[in-house]
Amino acid sequence: MASDPTAGDAPAEMPVETSDNLDVPSKPEGAADLQQLQAEKAELQDKLLRALAETQNVRRRAQQDVERERKFGIERFAKDVLSVADNLGRALSALPGDAAATDPALRNVIVGVQATERELQSVLERHGVTRIESLGKPFNAEFHQAMMEVEDPSVPSGTVVQELIPGYLLAGRLLRAAMVAVSKGGPARAPSNEN
Repeated sequence: MASDPTAGDAPAEMPVETSDNLDVPSKPEGAADLQQLQAEKAELQDKLLRALAETQNVRRRAQQDVERERKFGIERFAKDVLSVADNLGRALSALPGDAAATDPALRNVIVGVQATERELQSVLERHGVTRIESLGKPFNAEFHQAMMEVEDPSVPSGTVVQELIPGYLLAGRLLRAAMVAVSKGGPARAPSNEN
């Protein structure tokens, strides 16, 4: 008589099925899976670190671009304004020296143009545009463009003796080179540490 497992009697032994279709990995296969998972983990960590580094580089480049644009964004506008400054300077230099003494109305115009030129230079300087001081300085190809040479034995060779058009820097970077006349025929210039 077969015993009923729900009855109070001891349960009958259940037959154990042995099946070869169970997917239980053997120990060597599990070690290979563990190594594969660790390799994938290392690869993913490497990719994460590379992505974080790339993100940081993109952020840094964007900040540099913003800073560069802040400093040099007015470059084209500043170059255009320099022509106005040049014209004011030319207007002042074209006036005869004794004209202001004879005519008070003309003297007022000259004073007004001089004040306008000073104000323009002040505005340029407030925005980082500074004039290059060239007269009496040694010729520097980074900041000067030689337009002509002037024979002057009293001045060391290579000295700027005349400034035809002034040069300007924008935040320390060359905006426009000064167009100058350079001396020749004088004594050789002594080496110096000046730029």
